[in-house]
Amino acid sequence: MSVLVNKDSRIIVQGFTGKEGTFHAQQMLEYGTNVVGGVTPGKGGQTHLDRPVFNTVEDAVIKAGADTSIIFVPPAFAADAIIEAAQAGIKVIVAITEGIPVQDMVRAKAYIADKGCRLIGPNCPGVITPGEAKVGIMPGFVFKRGTIGLVSKSGTLTYEAADQVAKAGLGISTAIGIGGDPIIGTTTREAVELFMNDPETEAIIMIGEIGGGLEAEAARWIRATGNKKPVIGFIAGQTAPKGRKMGHAGAIVGGAEDTAAAKMAIMAENGIHVVDSPAQIGATVKRVLSEK
Repeated sequence: MSVLVNKDSRIIVQGFTGKEGTFHAQQMLEYGTNVVGGVTPGKGGQTHLDRPVFNTVEDAVIKAGADTSIIFVPPAFAADAIIEAAQAGIKVIVAITEGIPVQDMVRAKAYIADKGCRLIGPNCPGVITPGEAKVGIMPGFVFKRGTIGLVSKSGTLTYEAADQVAKAGLGISTAIGIGGDPIIGTTTREAVELFMNDPETEAIIMIGEIGGGLEAEAARWIRATGNKKPVIGFIAGQTAPKGRKMGHAGAIVGGAEDTAAAKMAIMAENGIHVVDSPAQIGATVKRVLSEK
């Protein structure tokens, strides 16, 4: 069992023949990911990177058995790409695209709500189950297989945490980059829940940032369900000036619980092992596991 993706996932790339789609599909293939084709409207029937190109996601599902999609489509068309994937029966949709208009995401999220699929992102680095499947833009060599689940709003901090976990002699079961936009598919709590239910994951790293209430919601859920597995938490943006947007569209302090200090306090109150610096993540995970 694995979380979201594994060696048997049948992955397609939407925006396959574009510059970004081509580059990252190549990286995914080199990692050993089971990419079965891609979608570029008007180029169906062609071959790209030794894989078939389809005109629609539905074609890819019917002809290649696709069940997972990664989206490299320009912002103006990306919400429609998400909707198309859900409509065609794709079960895991990973939207890498940054800058999708908020009103487009409102429409896409409402559409996919009852389609039995899971959206990761947008504006995210994707998902990786080390040694099995890389459905995203993360550097695969950083990730070593192990039993630590990783959920993060930040791409670079995902890689930093994975590197530290490896240097501590441990590894990652699956890493999920949920994205930093105001409206995303899978929330922090939902990602944590996947790891809580995964028998191969024995501890969880939860990396958040200022803005929004995702981390507080997750922390309270973790406590309400009995703190079943140890969670190590970090919040980025501790020195951010109030009211200033910091990199991600969702990283802006709007309420009392949006600050890094408030989030860290809520996490600690709910039994999460909070670190002040990302440099402490690896050592803290190792210590917490040794105390189990």
